[in-house]
Amino acid sequence: MARIKTTIVGSLPKPSWLAKPEVLWAPWQLEGERLAEGKRDAVRTVLKMQEQAGIDIVGDGEQTRVHFVHGFLQGVAGVDFNKLKRIGIRADRYEADCPTVVAPVSWRAPVHADDVKFARANTLHKFKFTLPGPMTMVDTLADDYYKDRSKLAFALADILNAEAKALEAAGADTIQFDEPAFNVYLEEVRDWGVAALERAAAGLKCTTAVHICYGYGIKANDDWKKTLGGQWRQYESTFPLLAKSSVKQVSLECANSRVPIDLISLLKGKDVLVGAIDVASNVVETPQQVAATLREAMKYIPVENIHGCTNCGMAPMARPIAEAKLQALAAGARLLSAESGLS
Repeated sequence: MARIKTTIVGSLPKPSWLAKPEVLWAPWQLEGERLAEGKRDAVRTVLKMQEQAGIDIVGDGEQTRVHFVHGFLQGVAGVDFNKLKRIGIRADRYEADCPTVVAPVSWRAPVHADDVKFARANTLHKFKFTLPGPMTMVDTLADDYYKDRSKLAFALADILNAEAKALEAAGADTIQFDEPAFNVYLEEVRDWGVAALERAAAGLKCTTAVHICYGYGIKANDDWKKTLGGQWRQYESTFPLLAKSSVKQVSLECANSRVPIDLISLLKGKDVLVGAIDVASNVVETPQQVAATLREAMKYIPVENIHGCTNCGMAPMARPIAEAKLQALAAGARLLSAESGLS
């Protein structure tokens, strides 16, 4: 049986010459061709960082995007970035200046295909690319046209599907849709969220994944978590729905969280990307701590369905800390693989 593989959720810290360090969604510090060159250099850097750390399925660290949702939406027709509105995000957990939907949304051309081609040419590892999920996109937009969250979500799902197929053709081995909103709007997840996600992933032959977590390590998210009580049970209503879906992998938060680990038993038949690295703490996990988190997951799902992963993206983190955490993730997975007699 193969050893436990490792991967990342998506974002990694950007080099200081590309964007201000330890700031989430920091604007670019370069322009024009220097910016294009800087993005390429940053992608090479984070690919090498992951490879040297021992990560098996690597990503581009979202080095070519300032924002994981808006970076894609900039290539979508019907979305006006000159008409920004300050709106509440994730049930008003925090506010953000968001572009406005002013007309029917449509896909003009691949947004990230060149990014995938470049990364694919610069690594021999399996490569994963992340896209925002439909519900999370809806929740990060001001809508002056559809005025119906589900209608907008399905329109965006069709666009995401076209994009995902283009990224698959460009060389992505895994396409992951990020849906942090799935932990907030539980009734909408049931009513239309999973259906919109399935439409976004329809027809893909590559590995498909969805990431659901409790957010980046920023104050708004930390404050929200304090209101969730002694056990975080949002996954309890969502996982059975995802277990019935066609999406192959589910990425979730486990390390230093109050998620009851037994909830992952609800994901029977799926590959589970077990978050074993806390992105809300600068304390670097030991390989033994990573192995312990993954070992707990083994009580509820077969080891062949387990991947080691980070809880969420690492964009706001200092690069040396992020690198050390990746090394611990890979070392912990190797440790448990050896303990379990996996080759």
